[in-house]
Amino acid sequence: MVAIALPAGAAARIRFAVSCLWEVVTSVREPAAGTRILGTRPRPTGLLGRLVRPTGGYTPDFLTPPPLGLVADLGAELAALRATPSAAVRAHLDLMPGDPPAEVRALHADPPAGLARLSGEIEEYWRATIAPAWPRIHALLDADVRRRAHRLATDGAATVLNDLHESVHWADGTLTADQRHCTAPDVPDGSGLVLIPSVFAWPSVLTVSSWGTPQLAYPAQGVATLWEEPSRAPDPLGALLGRGRARILAALAGPLSTTELAGHTGISAGGVSQQLRVLRDAGLVRTHREGRRLLNSRTPIADALLAATGGHTGRTNAEGLPEKQVTDIR
Repeated sequence: MVAIALPAGAAARIRFAVSCLWEVVTSVREPAAGTRILGTRPRPTGLLGRLVRPTGGYTPDFLTPPPLGLVADLGAELAALRATPSAAVRAHLDLMPGDPPAEVRALHADPPAGLARLSGEIEEYWRATIAPAWPRIHALLDADVRRRAHRLATDGAATVLNDLHESVHWADGTLTADQRHCTAPDVPDGSGLVLIPSVFAWPSVLTVSSWGTPQLAYPAQGVATLWEEPSRAPDPLGALLGRGRARILAALAGPLSTTELAGHTGISAGGVSQQLRVLRDAGLVRTHREGRRLLNSRTPIADALLAATGGHTGRTNAEGLPEKQVTDIR
């Protein structure tokens, strides 16, 4: 059990972030979730494979320095990793059980050189595995943050924190996460909290209590859409409107934001914005505000057009995503 002191005043300092390094670590740590999205791939060798322990083991906290915000930047995160003080690297490595392999011993003896090597391994792993899927992954993470940030503003911290995962609970000024295998120390000082959605964390939540500000990585909602085929439009509609605009209309079975549409269609967020302007001008899409979010919906004309060309107009939930999956801690 991990307990993070989080009184009402500290809860006001909750912030969300998206992190490339967290996705690297969780994709290696949770191979089943990674395989669904990235396909079958060998486990990384070298330092990365040695440091990231399988589910149930301790992974050194220095691998995930606090991310700065919603604009995920692998280069900036790797720079922060390389700047980790040698004393912190050694302290975290000392928490790993068992006899360390040669690569880990070398990192312990010369942290700057070892961190430079590790940074190169992460860049290579990122390019080979995550980078091709990153536009869709990032769109889903961004959409998750926007939904929860809206709930934080409208419903308060208790609602958001108690809805992150079935093992996470906030009550009486303390946030608890049921992690039987966590060996990192608790954080009792009531500092703020960084919440980080992850597509590879499922079915677990992961905590880091170093660096002064605790972090909690939780499974993002709608992850199943990443291994579904992007929304496909009927061929006649694509011939009439163009494939991109037709795919967007087919995806709008429920109100969706631009970033959510990007995740559903595989089109970049900028490309979706351009196509939405054309569709709005043609009277096929309308956009409305819900709190701080702008949501896009098909008009009745678009529904009729889609039906006439052989498309399916079935509606999903208000977010256009599958219902939240129930997950367990391993």
